[in-house]
Amino acid sequence: MPSPFFATIFLLVLFIGTFVSCTEGAPRAFFVFGDSLVDNGNNNYLLTSARADSPPYGIDYPTHRPTGRFSNGFNIPDLISQELGAEATLPYLDPELTGDKLLVGANFASAGIGILNDTGIQFANIIRISTQLQNFEQYQARVSALIGEEQTERLVNGALVLITLGGNDYVNNYFFTPVSARRLQYNLQDFSVYIISEYRKILMRLYDLGARRVLVTGSGPLGCVPSSLASRSVNGECAEEPQRASAIFNPLLVQMIQGLNQELGSDIFVAANAMEMQTDFITNPQAFGFVTSKIACCGQGPYNGIGICTASSNLCPNRDLYAFWDPFHPSERANKIIVQTLFTGSDKYMTPMNLSTIMAIDSL
Repeated sequence: MPSPFFATIFLLVLFIGTFVSCTEGAPRAFFVFGDSLVDNGNNNYLLTSARADSPPYGIDYPTHRPTGRFSNGFNIPDLISQELGAEATLPYLDPELTGDKLLVGANFASAGIGILNDTGIQFANIIRISTQLQNFEQYQARVSALIGEEQTERLVNGALVLITLGGNDYVNNYFFTPVSARRLQYNLQDFSVYIISEYRKILMRLYDLGARRVLVTGSGPLGCVPSSLASRSVNGECAEEPQRASAIFNPLLVQMIQGLNQELGSDIFVAANAMEMQTDFITNPQAFGFVTSKIACCGQGPYNGIGICTASSNLCPNRDLYAFWDPFHPSERANKIIVQTLFTGSDKYMTPMNLSTIMAIDSL
């Protein structure tokens, strides 16, 4: 009869072997960092006003219940996971993120945050990007306890990483009040250069933590979202100053990423020009099957762009006909168009290559 010691060792080896075999042949892991465009529920666990855990959020999600996603249904990370053939990543704060679910990846994003630590201070308790990266370190330690350090390194190195930052640094910082501290400190061009330099440090930290395929999305056309139309627009045209911010930020981001890749000697980082992607369906919504790109499906006031989406807001009957779900965020259908462009878009949208090309290269 084997001793309890050897029986325990045998079970431990069997347990680790099971996890290792799960990583081999499984879809690549997927990690998500950023703000409300990609948060899938972390803020549900925080005392903050930046939450999407009440109806009508999630009205078109399979459960028809709010999940913490700032969407009527699926958000961008969900749709990328579907393209990868993987299940959706769980929020890092979700108690269900244990065991083999850890091997799928994790979503560390938190609505309201930006590149800068002083962005989104009005939301109080949110997970700033420095803490998201600390959580990524903690995640790796948890996975190492399951499958060992070497297999964890392989899982992280082989993963796809999505990071979405920048929009809040304008909307909820620079432009948040007519006279903000950052406005007094910088003109718009210099502020943009500054946040890009800070973004570069964040991306290098991701690289140091093992990320080797990182999709970095730029800012959408900030002047054209229903919130900007309601508060800043003249005659329904995209608001000039936030629009100029996006026009400055995206090219600077692409330029910075090209420089980073050159420095690292490999195409680690991939830039997605979100402004170009969204401008297509904002300027010609009918060509994409939308009835409007100006009016949010859920909201109140001009363009349904005032305040936030609540149970008492105006709510459109068919979300697929609206480019924007709420005053700030694209609808699920608009997210599908964005994700399709991430996978198949030309160099007008993706630098240096799209996700389909990455998948093909990495499968060799």
